[in-house]
Amino acid sequence: MSGRDLFCQPRRFGRGAALTLVFTSVLAAGAATGSFDTTGRKSTSSSARSAPAGHQEDVADAAAEAMADGKSPVEAAERAVSRSGDRWGAVYSQGEYEEFEEALDGQYTGVGLWARRERDGRIEVSRVQSGSPAQAAGIRKGDRLRSVDGRRVDGRPVTEVVSLLRGDATDATAGTTVTLGLERGTRAWSETLRRARLSTDSVTVRELPGGVTVIKVAAFTKGSGDRVRTAVADSPAAGIVLDLRGNSGGLVTEAVTGASAFLDGGLVATYDVNGDERALHADPGGDTTRPLVALVDGGTMSAAELLTGALQDRGRALVVGSKTFGKGSVQMPSRLPGGSVAELTVGHYRTPSGRGVDGRGLTPDLEVEDGALERAETVLSGLGDPS
Repeated sequence: MSGRDLFCQPRRFGRGAALTLVFTSVLAAGAATGSFDTTGRKSTSSSARSAPAGHQEDVADAAAEAMADGKSPVEAAERAVSRSGDRWGAVYSQGEYEEFEEALDGQYTGVGLWARRERDGRIEVSRVQSGSPAQAAGIRKGDRLRSVDGRRVDGRPVTEVVSLLRGDATDATAGTTVTLGLERGTRAWSETLRRARLSTDSVTVRELPGGVTVIKVAAFTKGSGDRVRTAVADSPAAGIVLDLRGNSGGLVTEAVTGASAFLDGGLVATYDVNGDERALHADPGGDTTRPLVALVDGGTMSAAELLTGALQDRGRALVVGSKTFGKGSVQMPSRLPGGSVAELTVGHYRTPSGRGVDGRGLTPDLEVEDGALERAETVLSGLGDPS
């Protein structure tokens, strides 16, 4: 599991959104949702059940009654969602909603480090953002994170660790401090950092020897789809690797724009909202000639799965890696009394060939646990047999 201190839990809402395709992420702390930036968002999750008809009214009524009684409308709404049996239904405060929108705009408050949980439960720094407080303090990839403000983090989910880093419990702002307990080899020390407003670098590009461009998309935040298209257009390489490993989602519109970099129009996905079928299409004019490999793993979710499914079904990319997470349920957001927002599951999305992703995930064309990038290079160079 891995994540970044972008936001502690995936918050999915959109300004004026009537539909949310929210891609929730239980894996990543900093990444993840998927949503339409203005028309809605998509929430994906395994084994989610659609909310029963009228349940939105039940949740709203529960929140209103609690407010009238001087109680917490958020807690009352959460109880109503829990009773509904909608496993992936959720309620978020107004502050969480605003935080989520900032994250989708490519901004977040934090210290600039990514973390992952090892098999033994230890939390390790997996990446340090350039120019961040963490980099200035000399924290490095591979350092062990032992505590945050005195709280031990071993064995905690990455989402909880990121929540502590961000100071979500106290709505910490830029300039507030957080003390990290760290370990590197035999050295153990504490470091106090000041949180800062940071920009996400969700798309990174590098050229490998042998004529391969690697485009890594960490999350589908605002503008990431256009950055993918620019990277493809500017690439001089003979082959391209689209690395979606650990990508836990983002804005659906950005994922569709990313698909447009490799497709000449056509269907990307279909989804339904209370039985009403809708479709997402790529723009024409994408690069359909150069060989393409998409790298995926168990941390590939939501909007990233939507993009992967489109490239795989349409024969545009060879998918290499391990089975994806399997999140594909659609949720509808509604504003509650007091300003909070409830999201209830109302449907699911499907790949162009009609495959459901929710609870199933996507199986790569070539399953590789270790050395996936090296295998992708071999496939692209034509030196190996992709089968």
